[in-house]
Amino acid sequence: MALTHPSPWRIEATALVALALPMIAGNIAWSAIAATDLLLLGRLGAEAVAAGALGINLFHALLLFGMGLVTAASPLIASERGRRRHSVRDVRRTVHQTLRAATLFVIPAWAILWQSEAILLAMGQDADLAHGAGQLMRGLQWALLPFLGFTTLRTFIAALERPVWGLLIMLAAIPFNVLAGWALIFGHLGFPRLGLFGAGLASTASSCFLFLGLLAVILIDRRFRRYRLVGRFWSRDRERHAQVWALGLPIAITLGFETTVFNASALLMGLIDRDSLAAHAVAIQIAALVFMVPMGIGQAATIRVGLAYGRHDRAGVGRAGWLALLIGTGFACCAALALILLPRTLVSAFLDLNDPANARTVQLAVSFLAVAALFQLVDAAQAVGAGVLRGVQDTRVPMIFAMIGYWVVGIGVGTILAFPLRMAGLGIWLGLAAGLGSVAVLLVTRWSLRERLGLVRG
Repeated sequence: MALTHPSPWRIEATALVALALPMIAGNIAWSAIAATDLLLLGRLGAEAVAAGALGINLFHALLLFGMGLVTAASPLIASERGRRRHSVRDVRRTVHQTLRAATLFVIPAWAILWQSEAILLAMGQDADLAHGAGQLMRGLQWALLPFLGFTTLRTFIAALERPVWGLLIMLAAIPFNVLAGWALIFGHLGFPRLGLFGAGLASTASSCFLFLGLLAVILIDRRFRRYRLVGRFWSRDRERHAQVWALGLPIAITLGFETTVFNASALLMGLIDRDSLAAHAVAIQIAALVFMVPMGIGQAATIRVGLAYGRHDRAGVGRAGWLALLIGTGFACCAALALILLPRTLVSAFLDLNDPANARTVQLAVSFLAVAALFQLVDAAQAVGAGVLRGVQDTRVPMIFAMIGYWVVGIGVGTILAFPLRMAGLGIWLGLAAGLGSVAVLLVTRWSLRERLGLVRG
């Protein structure tokens, strides 16, 4: 009886899903940590949620920029392992120089975040909300360095196709963050009641927990320990350091364009009224939770495409990329259905639906989620599309696509609809949908033309 071998497509699909699932779960866990902060602040009232949203948006703008920078480690390690499966020295060089680049980035970022209240006031935000956001940032900004360190280490273990440890550490951080927030925000377990400042401190403590926890695993686990990541961190390696910046800076700027579009939308909401800003914060948080799935698929695709790219396997590059896009957009269809059918149930996790004071905020949040349902497909396509292109180390042109799509199309359309056409917050969300759609079309088109454009070697 002849033996039947599984097709290359099936083998790739199995490997992609096996890598993506822990990364998706880890992304959801990360988003859950952020969500618990908003949930706890919601018990202080809608004003605390609005102030927290302003502060967190400003923090996330710099955090995601830094995460984009350290994401360079993923395609670099993957391509190196594609060339030489058991490479140790080059993987260690990449991790060390990525951590070094992150440290250099954080120092000026801290100086910016220290001036959060003044920055928000200069942007025309409400004085009370800006003051609350400033209080939050006094405790939150210090989370930047340990979280980027954790992200670098998580990228390292994921590129080795062993992402489960990152997931386990993040799952352990969720109850830690809830306990720390409960104690520091409301004054339990002998701590003073610190309100918004306490919420920031709790997030910093949670980031330290993440970094130290994953570092301990890497030092203990035999397969990770062989890379000897601790030691000679500051040794000079100009070539690899330059590679990290050359590949990571466009990714960082791309994420910066994407993130600041959502931050700008929050600032525009603040110019409308407090209910719109609070509703926007809730709807964005729900959409962000859903986005963690295509984001994880895109991260896994970067590694799988990078492995094939490193061994000069054109067919393997194509299989990994197209499967990732297919799986990501398939999930998006299911997510859109959930947002259409269960909007009030989702909003109820953040706001009391029975409180008359929240009625308008709830109504606005539900309307925003209806638009979010419409752009799930393009949001997934642009997230996975960016991921597959990073696998072939193509980051500069996608950066230009992000600038055009998010800022020219997204903010341009949103501002016109919100203010001259008086659609208010709904217009801003329609603008976001237009921006995401344009970026998705550009990225997927570039991926389909990858060989003609010379992006893939063979």
